[in-house]
Amino acid sequence: MAGFGDLANSDLSGILNQNAHPAVINAVTDIEQSNILSCLVDTSVFSRDHPDDVATFGADENTRQPPIYVSDDLEYALGDFLVPFQYRDTLQSIMIPHGLIQDRVIKLAHDIRHAYSNITVHLMCVLKGGSTFFSDLLRCLQLFHDYNDKDYVPFTFDFIKVKSYVGTESSGTVRITGGDITKLEGKHILLVEDIVDTGRTMSLLIPTLKAQGPASVKCASLLEKRTPKSCGYKADFVGFSIPEKFVVGYCLDYNEMYRDFKHIGVLNEIGIERYAIPKGLLDK
Repeated sequence: MAGFGDLANSDLSGILNQNAHPAVINAVTDIEQSNILSCLVDTSVFSRDHPDDVATFGADENTRQPPIYVSDDLEYALGDFLVPFQYRDTLQSIMIPHGLIQDRVIKLAHDIRHAYSNITVHLMCVLKGGSTFFSDLLRCLQLFHDYNDKDYVPFTFDFIKVKSYVGTESSGTVRITGGDITKLEGKHILLVEDIVDTGRTMSLLIPTLKAQGPASVKCASLLEKRTPKSCGYKADFVGFSIPEKFVVGYCLDYNEMYRDFKHIGVLNEIGIERYAIPKGLLDK
């Protein structure tokens, strides 16, 4: 998938939410330009196909706060919302309106602050898809600080990009660029992700981070997809449980398109074909 520098006639304002937190914009720019390799770890000791292994670092679905359940047939008509003209014929429907996303992020921020109580949490934004969710979550956490006259518990944050390479057998590597993960010892880590799909990337990333000696590692994801392809991993804080559909918007992309779309929508066949990577480029 192309990086920011590979996108013709585009800039950060066209990719991130125009109101994105300045720290998010700066981090994306720095990581894209430097592409510094923070960690390349052999994870062959972890089985991504065995649910018992995944359960040791995923959330307990019976004890976590349940996400909002988006039913398989729930959809909103495109005509009920303002949809940019370039996307109107490429979307099947709106799955989650922007206003509902915002309200849910406020509740997730409240749940996170309550769960960590008087503990300083170190948030790690997983770029690029998680950047808009992270930016809105950060604002909510700051707002709680602004209106809290009793105590102040600071939070810290950093940014990483993650790519997993999985072979034909049960082995693979995790490539982490951006933040220095060697300085996580003793910290309470909260990964902030846009969507947990199969869960395979997280099932590789979290053991890698735990090997650095943090006090804890948890994950907040805006979306969690219900799919038979799931390895069994469950995030600790989840906004919405969604059906197995191709969703875009709110910084979730399809070949770098739709990151600037406010709502979360369902991509149709026209969109898949129009913004597909040409075969010649895909093979390179």
